[in-house]
Amino acid sequence: MADKAHTGEEKIGFVGIGNMGVPMVRNLAKANVPVLAYDLNAAALASVTSDSNLVTAAASLADIGAKCTTVITMLPTGADVREAVLGEGGIASKMAKGGIVLDMSSSEPTGTVELARELEARGLHLIDAPVSGGVHGAIAGTLALMTGGADEVVARVEKAMGAMGNLYRTGPVGSGHAAKALNNFLSAASLTATCEALLVALKFGLDGARMADIWNASTGRSNATENKLHQHILNKKFAAGFTLKLLDKDVKIARALAESLDVRADYLDRVSALLGDALEELGDEADHTALYRYLEKISEGREA
Repeated sequence: MADKAHTGEEKIGFVGIGNMGVPMVRNLAKANVPVLAYDLNAAALASVTSDSNLVTAAASLADIGAKCTTVITMLPTGADVREAVLGEGGIASKMAKGGIVLDMSSSEPTGTVELARELEARGLHLIDAPVSGGVHGAIAGTLALMTGGADEVVARVEKAMGAMGNLYRTGPVGSGHAAKALNNFLSAASLTATCEALLVALKFGLDGARMADIWNASTGRSNATENKLHQHILNKKFAAGFTLKLLDKDVKIARALAESLDVRADYLDRVSALLGDALEELGDEADHTALYRYLEKISEGREA
C-alpha cells in the first residue's frame, strides 16, 4: 500500500472501475491525487482501495457527488453516463454548484452537448475527455485525452488529467467525443485491413510472424500491426482488454456523426457493417482483436 501522505487536496471522484478505470485510479494516486471511487462491482472497487491510502470507496453516486467538486466518469456508454449523473440519486443530485463532471467514457457527441446543457442549468460544468491508448496506455499513464470544454474549466482539472496521460484540446464540449469516435473508426479500419492482409499472407504460405515484423518496419505499420498482431492475434490470445462490442459502438457513433453532417463515408459504412456482423457472431464478450477469427472463418466460407 502506498504510504504517501496527501496534501489535504480535495478528492477527485471516479466512477467506473473497469479494465481502464483501475490503472487510471492508480495513476491518480501515484500523482498524490486523493480519489473517492465508486463502482457497482465490489471486487473491482476493493482492488483499487487496497492499493493506496489515497483511494477510498464512496457509498453511492450521491455520496461521491456531495464530497467531490470534480467527478470522473469512465463508463461503457453515454446512456450509462447520463444515468450515473442525472438519474435518481445520481452524482448531480448532491453536487455543489461549480462542480465538474469529467466524462472520459466514449459517448455520443450530441448526447454530450445535451447533457452539458442540462448540467449548466444546475450550475455544473461538463468536460468530455475520452481516452485512447488501451489498457497498456492506462497503466503507463500515457493515454491520449481528447478534451472538449471551456478553457477555464479544463484548467481546473489539468493536474488530474496529466496523471493519466497527455491532454489534447479539441474545442467545445462534445468535440472530444467526436474526435474519439473518429479515432476508433481509424483503429477499426486498420485492424480490419491488418487481419485481411494476414489471411492472404498465410494463404500464400508466408510466415505470419515474419510478415508482422516486415509491416512494422515498412509503410504498412499501424497500431494494429505494432500492438495486436504478435501480442493477441498470431498467438490466438485475443485479449487486448477492449471488447468488440465497444469498438462497434464507437464506430457506429462515428457513422451517425457522418450521417448527421451529410458526409458520404462509404468505407466507414462498410467497416461499421462488418463489425456489427462480427459482433452478432462472436458475442458481446469477444475482444476486438477476435475480429480476426470472424474474418478467418468467413474467408473460408464458414460461420464464425
